[in-house]
Amino acid sequence: MTEAVVDYPQCRITPLRMLKPDSAESLLNEIVKIPGIVRMMINGPNLPRTVPYGPARGKPNPNTNRRIITVGGSEFELHVQVGTIILEVRDESVIEEIRALCDRFFSKFPYQLQTGKKYMRTQPTIVDYAKYGPDADPRMLGLTDPRNKEGPIIIQGR
Repeated sequence: MTEAVVDYPQCRITPLRMLKPDSAESLLNEIVKIPGIVRMMINGPNLPRTVPYGPARGKPNPNTNRRIITVGGSEFELHVQVGTIILEVRDESVIEEIRALCDRFFSKFPYQLQTGKKYMRTQPTIVDYAKYGPDADPRMLGLTDPRNKEGPIIIQGR
């Protein structure tokens, strides 16, 4: 199996409202500039390409929130409407930088910043083992959606 994973602090940013793609892109670009972030995950409701159920099942779902954004020089399609951002950081001082950034960014509506070590998995799951094998990159642990055919998007920060 893999070696022991370093137990980094984690934090979760939860805005009161879902973020639109423009807001999410600008916030994520500001977050990526902060040195000391090990990995990041965004969560929210799925924005499917086609209607998944009902009388319009299989027809295109024209949602304007599903579009391509650029974060840290990497372009990717936003598959979710951003509701939470989970970060794993090198030490507690990085969390304070993130808090200062969020205080500036979320001036029009409130947000929560929670800290702990419970938001991202640090040990490989069965899905991780099945998708990536026994020598998986520790940065990929717990970021796998078993139903998703594509892998996680890697954004190189500073």
